[in-house]
Amino acid sequence: MRLAREIAKHDKLYHDRDDPEISDADYDALVAENRALEAAFPHLVRDDSPSRKVGHTPSSPLSKVTHAQAMLSLDNAFSDEEVRDFVGRMRRFLSLGPDEPVVLTAEPKIDGLSCSLRYEDGRLVLAATRGDGSVGEDVTANARTISDVPQVLEDAPPVLEVRGEVYMAKDDFAALNARQEELGGKIFANPRNAAAGSFRQKDASVTAARPLRFFAHGWGEISAEPKPTQEAMVRWLEELGFPVADHFTRCETVEQALGVYETIGRERGALPYDIDGVVYKVDRLDWQHRLGQVARAPRWALAHKFPAEQAETTLEAIDIQVGRTGKLTPVGRLAPVGVGGVIVSNVTLHNRDEIDRLGLRVGDRVRIQRAGDVIPQVVENLTRDEKRAPYIFPDHCPECGSEAVAEESEVDVRCTGGLICPAQRFERLKHFVSRGAMDIDGLGAKSLEEFLALGWVEKPSDIFILRDHRDALLGREGWQEKSVDNLLAAIDARRGFDPGRFLFGLGIRHVGAVTAKDLMKAFTNVATLERVARSDDAIVQLSAVDGVGEVVAQAVVDFFHEEHNREEVARLLERAAPADYVSDVQDTAWSGKTIVFTGKLESVSRDEAKAQAERMGAKAAGSVSKKTDLLVAGPGAGSKLKKAQEMGVRTMTEEEWLAEVAKA
Repeated sequence: MRLAREIAKHDKLYHDRDDPEISDADYDALVAENRALEAAFPHLVRDDSPSRKVGHTPSSPLSKVTHAQAMLSLDNAFSDEEVRDFVGRMRRFLSLGPDEPVVLTAEPKIDGLSCSLRYEDGRLVLAATRGDGSVGEDVTANARTISDVPQVLEDAPPVLEVRGEVYMAKDDFAALNARQEELGGKIFANPRNAAAGSFRQKDASVTAARPLRFFAHGWGEISAEPKPTQEAMVRWLEELGFPVADHFTRCETVEQALGVYETIGRERGALPYDIDGVVYKVDRLDWQHRLGQVARAPRWALAHKFPAEQAETTLEAIDIQVGRTGKLTPVGRLAPVGVGGVIVSNVTLHNRDEIDRLGLRVGDRVRIQRAGDVIPQVVENLTRDEKRAPYIFPDHCPECGSEAVAEESEVDVRCTGGLICPAQRFERLKHFVSRGAMDIDGLGAKSLEEFLALGWVEKPSDIFILRDHRDALLGREGWQEKSVDNLLAAIDARRGFDPGRFLFGLGIRHVGAVTAKDLMKAFTNVATLERVARSDDAIVQLSAVDGVGEVVAQAVVDFFHEEHNREEVARLLERAAPADYVSDVQDTAWSGKTIVFTGKLESVSRDEAKAQAERMGAKAAGSVSKKTDLLVAGPGAGSKLKKAQEMGVRTMTEEEWLAEVAKA
């Protein structure tokens, strides 16, 4: 009973919450232990045994869908001998002679989220997650945002369910986490969690903003199978427009299949996506139908899992790194140890909660593994029961001494130092002068780095007294009189600038460009906003602004709570003197409409085009949805243009849009 409860708990964490606590290898070990006990004591097998279940019954707010044909799991193998036994069992079941070949297919086992796409008369009508195998979640709107998922099929049977994996490529995962960190959002532990969390969203626009992909590897309900083999069916799916795994191979013998496993295993680290094994399937479909299934898995397919690369070492220290958004990330310093051919001496500990979950303290003996053979992580504390002083996570920033706090419902602890924290200084300066904020021409990353090194610019207000260093700057390599004067003129041009973009440039957490404009529309200028933020009913007043909730309101209050932030804002108000807010929104035919810009705009920047739309009373959105009224497509427009055309959304060229602007 204890083992069943533990497996059920981890099923829920993995399949329903996309937040596993243990590694795949540890989970597989629990399942193997359960299977061995049931084999030894068959009379004790429970009705709710994990061996009879697939996944976990979903409990999210997404609508539930009953699969027309069950989405089964796969049995696992961990050795070559188990794979040979798998083929032997099929031979016996089918009464095959010892010389009759059993042809298999082999393909990488993508570490993603299982999905079924149902097409009727060639049109996508339903997409569903696997769930517990019988009941999944309706994610149709989300699937439509994935460019790898065709909306319409040519020459498809009346009913076709395509089964596959929704996943996130490694590079896309890294870019997403970097963007999430910059925006103060959730940081995902691995590509699988990121893909599942992005795909199982109530709001499809969130999914649309995430770089999800799809691989097809099979099918469910189908009017008629047009091909006689697994290989031919997969190639047919490919012809219909579905991506399939590059390493998909037909194998004449089990030894050839094991050779494919070895080859893919060697190339695993170089693949653009995470895999955790190789899947074998019997090639002949008539044999698949005869073999059928057991409680939770087909008899004709097997997952040959890769072993996790693990090692044991000592945690010698825990250091805190402060990121560009102020996030405090604990880094474990290890006694160097070899893992999968690489010497590992550092390991990310993610956040405060992860340290607590593992009970980590300096001096503990830990087991580490390279997740996906790439990112080292601690999977177990081997000495957590030993008496040792607990690790106390810092409540002040080690870089600037400001308070370090975690917002309600968040695990990440962040420095509140904002404008004065050295760890955040360069990125905050870059943000302040960026195109969406103060847009100071000529003050790019290279110049900022130079001025930082010289000690001329350490905080945003220093930018507006750069003229004091004009003579010294003229004497530096790469700076001529014209370039210096152009830079100083660009800075002067931003005195009395737009207050919304000024507020956005301050880098207050959760306050994006649109929210900053909404706040200035409500309070006219930054000085008034500061007085409101320091009042007794600040949260009430700020939350009353359209588009501003309690999270944003609290972030504004926290920002102005810090004295050094108030001092810097006072210097900026004196030196930059941003204007009061004045609405420039016109009443036009586009008022209240939603417009999306895509492709490379040639006459105006994307930011300017969005500003044009907003001045005309429209809303500029980032993705195409049923609420989109117009898509403006420049050269190189891709999936957004295709989706807009499929949905019947009106489209314009850049020239046609500029003509509309001229008429307003």
